[in-house]
Amino acid sequence: MSFLEPLLALLPLDRLPRTGWILRGITEPESVGDHLLSTAHLALALGPRVEPPLAMERVLAMALVHDAPEALTGDLPRAGAELLPPGAKATMEDRAAARLVEPLSPLAADAWREYCGQGTREARFAHLCDRLQLGVRLVAYERAGLGGLEEFRRGLEELDCGEFAGAEELRSELLRALEP
Repeated sequence: MSFLEPLLALLPLDRLPRTGWILRGITEPESVGDHLLSTAHLALALGPRVEPPLAMERVLAMALVHDAPEALTGDLPRAGAELLPPGAKATMEDRAAARLVEPLSPLAADAWREYCGQGTREARFAHLCDRLQLGVRLVAYERAGLGGLEEFRRGLEELDCGEFAGAEELRSELLRALEP
């Protein structure tokens, strides 16, 4: 089976802007590809501090594929997803993952399914890194003088990091960096 076509189909992630930032007035937001890479960097930074140790190959694979379907679906903001019938967004993403992620490798396909299921520590950690990455980007935007992003700060304040050592420390550091 060729994996050239899925690789080509994933390329738009480098240019696809994160819609949530656009809706809050960020004119040049990070791309989905930027987000995936930054989430993987965050996982690399926090992962070694977690006890018992995580299977980092799986965590990194999940960090890299968790938003891959957006190459076909676009970055649907939460407000838009809430207007869909229950389960519609997940079904759409699963169908997109079948075209984009599954043909890449069994590792990529397994990572997608594991991330969606959230049944393992690794999947929950990858999801937490996804959420914490928003905090890192928020600090960067605020340091660049961009405002009106209080909704993202509230999300960071409400984020439960208790399952993973080091994550709460980073969340607290992010919140301190956001103080006036």
